[in-house]
Amino acid sequence: QVQLVESGGGLVQAGGSLRLSCAASGTIFSIDNMGWYRQSPGNQRELVAQVTSGGSTIHADSVKGRFTVSRDNAKNTVYLQMNSLKPTDTAVYFCYALLRTSHYVGASARQYWGQGTQVTVSS
Repeated sequence: QVQLVESGGGLVQAGGSLRLSCAASGTIFSIDNMGWYRQSPGNQRELVAQVTSGGSTIHADSVKGRFTVSRDNAKNTVYLQMNSLKPTDTAVYFCYALLRTSHYVGASARQYWGQGTQVTVSS
């Protein structure tokens, strides 16, 4: 069974920094993408950032220049370094992974989700 476990959420002052980590464990053959979504009250879940197995990254316009996503393939872990945090960054952050549990060529990748971790930025 595949599990994603997040850590690093909490309360921080505006302008501060926070680093989120998410480790995938279980029967994993390969991970295509890992990244982060977030959801705040009254809003839909949105993509924050993601990184492919080859290291290509995507960052939402709202966080470019402030957040950096990275991964350690050997540890099946993705990180989100959040700097210059704003109150509008307050949300539940969800880790996700698009991964394969089989070596068979025809097997499809499936998306897995963490339970979410609360990030609260005070003014």
